Amino acid sequence: MLRALHSNWRPVRALHTWRVYLSGEIHSDWREQIAEGVKQRNLPVTLTQPNTVHEDSDDCGAIILGMEEKRANWDKIGAAMNSIRTKTHLDQADIVVVRFGEKYRQWNAAFEAGYAAAKGKPIITIHPASVQHMLKEVNSSAMAVCEDAEQVVHILDYSITGKLPPPRDGNNFVPIAERLGKGNPNP
Repeated sequence: MLRALHSNWRPVRALHTWRVYLSGEIHSDWREQIAEGVKQRNLPVTLTQPNTVHEDSDDCGAIILGMEEKRANWDKIGAAMNSIRTKTHLDQADIVVVRFGEKYRQWNAAFEAGYAAAKGKPIITIHPASVQHMLKEVNSSAMAVCEDAEQVVHILDYSITGKLPPPRDGNNFVPIAERLGKGNPNP
């Protein structure tokens, strides 16, 4: 019976628009790659993000509320103003994607990952293998750890529609039942 159901199963479209918050590194085009992949697959996804213009993020409080004489005050009012956007988008997100790069220390991304984890949001991290060790605690809270934006798009597609891409390992892919045996030898 299960085999017959499985062979007739077809992916279905999502019944709502998924909100995906893109947190982290601002010096590469990873957000655009995800946006393009979502668009190509026609996924029902709305992408949100923090303010990615570094200067605007730093100066928003001083521009709107007035300049401060001390750096700490300048930073505090800017950070507080940015948190209005950040917390709202994180609270509304169905999935949080957090990108860490090699070059810069992304304290904001780590903070947002922690906030998302505390809120029980599904987290997908994306980063080069070279920073894996530094992110082990963040990755332990993630549902998936990716190396590139394409993997994120495949996860979104699978999560929403059930559609799988071709195996990343190509012809070297071996199904788990063949590679490691049946999961429950005593059904």
